Amino acid sequence: MATVYNLHPDTPQKRQVEQIRDALRGGAVMLYPTDTVYAIGCDLNAKSAVDRVRKIKQLSSDKPLTFLCSSLSNISEYAQVSDSAYRLIKRLIPGPYTFLLPATKAVPRLVMNPKRKTTGIRVPDHVISQALLQSLGNPIISTSATTAAQAETKMAQAELFDQLDKLVDLIIDDDRTAVGYQMSTILDLTETEPQVVRQGLGWEAIADWIEG
Repeated sequence: MATVYNLHPDTPQKRQVEQIRDALRGGAVMLYPTDTVYAIGCDLNAKSAVDRVRKIKQLSSDKPLTFLCSSLSNISEYAQVSDSAYRLIKRLIPGPYTFLLPATKAVPRLVMNPKRKTTGIRVPDHVISQALLQSLGNPIISTSATTAAQAETKMAQAELFDQLDKLVDLIIDDDRTAVGYQMSTILDLTETEPQVVRQGLGWEAIADWIEG
């Protein structure tokens, strides 16, 4: 059974955050809240944990994994950011947007797109996610814990916890009754002009000037 941590959504307890950090450094896999959906994640640099995330989600080795960074400067360590991409990202973060960017050598091959050498990165507008990122000092893998079908039914948090209790090591409970069900908006920034890969949460706020 997973260890459950009850974290305050606005002021997460420092001691518990540090306990979670230590577990992640030791290769733990967690179920945790973000500003979009509940996610399954681990330390980006914990290879055995990344392998487990793939198995839990039944993802093939050529399926890239998105990860969270704490800031734009943090993104620049893991991706090549052009001037135009920099301006766009700066305008949108933190928020529910995933950016596809050319990966640097700091990105483990296990998580990037093997053919395009690209990676998907988000900077979450979420207190708990940010607290974990700051404490860990590394990016955190973030793949949706729910399927598209489960998202449509707006699964209750308790049901999600029950389903994954024996598959993950840690469950972070942020005291909410329902899980988020809207995915992030995905923008491909590998070319000069941004390309919309998926319209998700936050899309309406940027549709006019992205498409314009």
